[in-house]
Amino acid sequence: MAPPLLTLQNIHLTFGGTPLLTGADLTIEAGIRLCLVGRNGSGKSTLLKIAAGLVEPDDGERFIRPGVTMRYLPQEPDFTGFSSTLDFAEAGLTDGDTHYRAQYLLSELGLSGDENPSNLSGGETRRAALAQALAPEPDILMLDEPTNHLDLPAIEWLEKELAQTRTALILISHDRRFLTTLSTSTAWLDRGTTRRLGKGFGEFEAWRDQLLEEEERDAHKMQRKVAREEHWLRYGVTARRKRNVRRLGDLHQLREDAAKARSDLNRGTAKVDLNAQEGRLSGKLVFEAEEVSKSFGDRTIIGNFSTRILRGDRVGIIGPNGAGKTTLLNLLTGKLAPDSGTVRLGTNLETVTLDQKRESLPAGTSLKEALTGGGKDMIMVGDTQRHVISYMKDFLFSPEQARTPITELSGGEKGRLMLARALAKPSNLLILDEPTNDLDLETLDLLQEMLASYQGTVLLVSHDRDFLDRLVSSVINAEGNGLWQEYAGGYSDMMHQRKSAGGMLEELGTKAAKQNTSAGKPAPARAKLSFKHKHALETLPKEMAKLEAQIQELKDSLTKPDFFAKDPEGFQKTAASLEAAETELVKMEEEWLELEMKREEIEGGA
Repeated sequence: MAPPLLTLQNIHLTFGGTPLLTGADLTIEAGIRLCLVGRNGSGKSTLLKIAAGLVEPDDGERFIRPGVTMRYLPQEPDFTGFSSTLDFAEAGLTDGDTHYRAQYLLSELGLSGDENPSNLSGGETRRAALAQALAPEPDILMLDEPTNHLDLPAIEWLEKELAQTRTALILISHDRRFLTTLSTSTAWLDRGTTRRLGKGFGEFEAWRDQLLEEEERDAHKMQRKVAREEHWLRYGVTARRKRNVRRLGDLHQLREDAAKARSDLNRGTAKVDLNAQEGRLSGKLVFEAEEVSKSFGDRTIIGNFSTRILRGDRVGIIGPNGAGKTTLLNLLTGKLAPDSGTVRLGTNLETVTLDQKRESLPAGTSLKEALTGGGKDMIMVGDTQRHVISYMKDFLFSPEQARTPITELSGGEKGRLMLARALAKPSNLLILDEPTNDLDLETLDLLQEMLASYQGTVLLVSHDRDFLDRLVSSVINAEGNGLWQEYAGGYSDMMHQRKSAGGMLEELGTKAAKQNTSAGKPAPARAKLSFKHKHALETLPKEMAKLEAQIQELKDSLTKPDFFAKDPEGFQKTAASLEAAETELVKMEEEWLELEMKREEIEGGA
């Protein structure tokens, strides 16, 4: 059996007096595809830099087999001294490498090679860095968040390219689908050490949860043992006490071990406390766009697009970089006027926006100042004042980080800070532009759970296929040539519908290119309302009127000044009945609105 290409053994590293790595190991065999996972701040990027030879550990051994070549993709590549993207991509080549491959990779990634590195966008920066890392076809390729800032076509191209290579891979990524597709082995960096699973990421989360459950059981057993020993100490036979001084010492040690086990378990299972501060209820209709178009120069970005977004919808907006996702968002939210068509905004909208570039983070300030808007100790979270240190802990920041400059925060910490600022504000409409960038997998889970229970409306721009599948109720996709198409369900549902549609969308896109305009949606097939739907359209208004009268009666009862004093239990029952009636009325209104929309669509296409 051939020796490993790279080995890290018992790696220790301390930053600022705090141990980061306390005995981490890593072994890389030829051809392996290993994903390195762990929480933000656990040291994944640092361990990868140690493996690449860029950081020296305090203790431990690093061995690389002689003659093995490596390439490392950092999260933030340095373009200093390069005049073009081609010069940068070719800098990774050695004398034995084929130079045409750098140009080939740049072309595949949508770059010409002539771009000035100082003018690159985030996505173009990542593409150029990938071309440099992939060009030499090394023995070991280390990729730190390779999908950040890439659009879906580029991510899918990268998956295929890496799946075909014989190079050993070490991957750090928050993209579940990417890791599941590529990885054959998993290393979990947890509380300074690594644990290895000989399977891909698809098996990791169940394995991790099992390990944490076993740890919880062991900690509980240790606590029970402490309780038994304390009971013996208090009630044991007095005459034997002198002969059991050693047992007393063992108890003290056991207490320390139990406390450490509980502390380690708490560190391993601590979670971000994500709760959106919800504002007042918006109207049923949030946005309605009818035949909107927008062009810049000769290029049609959006052509004749129509959609209706209702309260509680979770809509994903996807497409290649530069397709116009931000333009579409700005049209829907009224920040940008369409060239033609109309956009109607709903009532009572309270909007909170999370931008992907972290541009709203105030430069030159500390973490505490960014949260409070100054040097104050309190922050308004919804309509409640909280101490800033307490609120920081909800997002896994330590009290010592309060004065940390924003520039010194990691990408994941900046992402958590953006969430903390956004979720403190009351809202009924969340606009999230690439919210998953740099967040660890556990935080992504909690963010998804929070958004799923959020009562307002969510507009989500994302290239994370798994996150889209877990969250959104519909997807608006850029089909090309100004054509945008809306699909029910998540990303996988969209792909299935596109496949089933055959050449319909291709035909529409060709027509749009010829006319420099496009239909927002394919013409619906001829249909008619079922008897059940017709009956509902006729009866729902009457039922809603009855329910509205009932709601008014309940409200009148609750406003009687002596009702609660005379009958507290009756007051609570009436309040519960009112809440149930209002919920039922909302359901009826939305059902009627959907049926009315369907009727208008059918009659309009007749």
